[in-house]
Amino acid sequence: MHVDALDSYLPGDSPVHRFDPRVKLVLSLLLILTIVLTPDRAWVAFALLGLVLLSTTLLSRLGLGVVQRRSAVALPFALAALTVVFSTPGPALLRLPVPGGPWTVTTTGLLRFGFIVLRSYLSVQAAVLLAATTPFTDLLWAMRALHIPRVLVAVGGFLYRYLFVLADEAQRMMRAREARSAAPDGRGGGGLAWRARVTGGMAGSLFIRSYERGERIYSAMVARGYDGEVRTLSASALRPADVVVGVCAGLTLLAVLILGRVVV
Repeated sequence: MHVDALDSYLPGDSPVHRFDPRVKLVLSLLLILTIVLTPDRAWVAFALLGLVLLSTTLLSRLGLGVVQRRSAVALPFALAALTVVFSTPGPALLRLPVPGGPWTVTTTGLLRFGFIVLRSYLSVQAAVLLAATTPFTDLLWAMRALHIPRVLVAVGGFLYRYLFVLADEAQRMMRAREARSAAPDGRGGGGLAWRARVTGGMAGSLFIRSYERGERIYSAMVARGYDGEVRTLSASALRPADVVVGVCAGLTLLAVLILGRVVV
């Protein structure tokens, strides 16, 4: 495989890496749920949630820069909520002269948008910490151990594994196109319509190849006894320390959520 940037796991021997994957998955989901349910203007609660993520990052020994750079992927997607700046009623802050009438930016809408971005960033940071400290096979096993339907676990596992295969196949197709489109400037020649037609043909070819490969792989797996169940040779034993830390962390998140709804 030539594409390895999609593999987000970073090996290590930190306390977070050694933590039981089942408890880690449950705590990550609880943390994201707490972030989502914390109301706007709960500054103390958001500060405590940020402190929890910062402490976990330091314990994981991944490096603040690595986690922050990976978490920044959420910021462009948060721009989809930019309309709340104009649609939320409140004191007018700025009027933008646009066709069809001026758009009014309200302070309430701007504040709400800021909290949406903050929630997105903190939630993605929690997911990044989980993925970077837990091998994907352990995550799949943890999902089945928590009785998540095996169909969903299998689909997620195949989707993750074969992203590498599809990306590598797409790279080979791009190299083949460049080899057959010799141009002095390296752009491959052709106008916009020609490029769109070629791109559409490549996308269709990639889809057909992916479908055919999926059929071959599934047939081979069924012939070898595949029944959709996730199995592992080294299942993690749930230690008492993992249970104690998990319960304490869960109660802490519950206390932060209550604090955020009481003290605003």
